[in-house]
Amino acid sequence: MTVSPDRVAGAERRYMIRGGLAGRERLRVLARAMRPTTLALLDRIELVDGARCVDVGCGGGDVALELAGRVGESGHVVGVDVDEEKLALAREEAARAGRAVEYRRCDVTVDELGRDFDLAYARFLLTHLSDPAAACDRLRRAVRPGGAVVVEDIDFRGSVCHPDSAAYRRYVEIYAATARVRGGDACIGPRLPALLRAAGFEQIRVWAVQPIGYSPEGGEGDAKLVSPLTLENIADAAIGAGVADAEEIDRVTAELYRLARDPATVMGIPRIVQVAARRPA
Repeated sequence: MTVSPDRVAGAERRYMIRGGLAGRERLRVLARAMRPTTLALLDRIELVDGARCVDVGCGGGDVALELAGRVGESGHVVGVDVDEEKLALAREEAARAGRAVEYRRCDVTVDELGRDFDLAYARFLLTHLSDPAAACDRLRRAVRPGGAVVVEDIDFRGSVCHPDSAAYRRYVEIYAATARVRGGDACIGPRLPALLRAAGFEQIRVWAVQPIGYSPEGGEGDAKLVSPLTLENIADAAIGAGVADAEEIDRVTAELYRLARDPATVMGIPRIVQVAARRPA
């Protein structure tokens, strides 16, 4: 089914994945699946004690907590997001973990993020924005001269399921079409270096990673679960955009859960493009 972005012209193009507690639980699984590759990326930045960091679109605060552990008690980490319920949950989790993270509501499409951070980080944020270039400009203004920006985002063309599955292929179609109707880009990953260069960053480095699973247990199981959890959490947006109906969403989701439990199925997160860059000193 082909759907034009004009279908939602004039409507508020919100984050298409459910927020609140349901959205937080999906993010928890996603964070576990992404943790090894995200930590390896942060290792390349070599944050020092006392660094100031902002996690933009922080969701439940998983990466913000990792950053707080790296910058020490003399550092400062701010997590910003538009979802007040997720921010409240993130504050509770930070308190339980004994990590000092400041969480505040901020909409990167209209609000400034602050100034003079040593690092601005964003994961799976730009894909949802109709104007990612403007968000990259705000990231540049948020970091000090010589400061770093680190961005991770998806390229749904790199989705993998083996053996081939019609349900998985339909899930990829539903996600990409819903993102397009809502003004986003499910394949933004390869665009990231050019977006950051246009925003004035330099020393741009790029990598690609893909958490993927075979076993339904542990980290591999988390990677396999991301697909059905994601389809469940975009159901309202997909139905509202006319991309799929509730019956189809339920049918495809059930099959994705079956594939996630099947130890003979290889399935995972779409290809992730990681980019690190510096604001000119």
